[in-house]
Amino acid sequence: MGIEIDATFIAFVAFAIFFVLMIYLKVPGMVLTALDNRRETIAKELHDARRMREEAEALLASYEAKRAAAEADAKAIVDHAKEQAAAVVEETRAAMAEAMRRREQQAEDRIAAAETKASDEVRAAAAEAAIAAAERMIRERMNDATQSALVAEGASELKRKFG
Repeated sequence: MGIEIDATFIAFVAFAIFFVLMIYLKVPGMVLTALDNRRETIAKELHDARRMREEAEALLASYEAKRAAAEADAKAIVDHAKEQAAAVVEETRAAMAEAMRRREQQAEDRIAAAETKASDEVRAAAAEAAIAAAERMIRERMNDATQSALVAEGASELKRKFG
């Protein structure tokens, strides 16, 4: 009985020597160590990727909150500006109405003063005309005899009163 050495046996022995050599050189340990290192690197990269994703989400949320706050501030500023503009418009209307009322009152006062002045001038002119007319009438009707009679009548009244 002998061992037949054929190609199959040689392949088997080569395969066995290959495995023994691999085990002796600790290739499976190196492969496992390399795989473990690779697994740890991948796990670390995944962890870093998760951490960066969480940071990015937090940053996005922060910027969205800031944007929302900025929009709210802008809306508040616009609303405040509208309120101020409305108040300015109302103040301007009130000031214009007051100015118009004052000017109207001044115009009415000037008109009243002009009416009073015109009325006084008309009265003065009428009085002057009446005095002039009376003077003319008295001069026309008055003669020496009428003057003497009036003087005598005045003197007699003085005597009677003070007499």
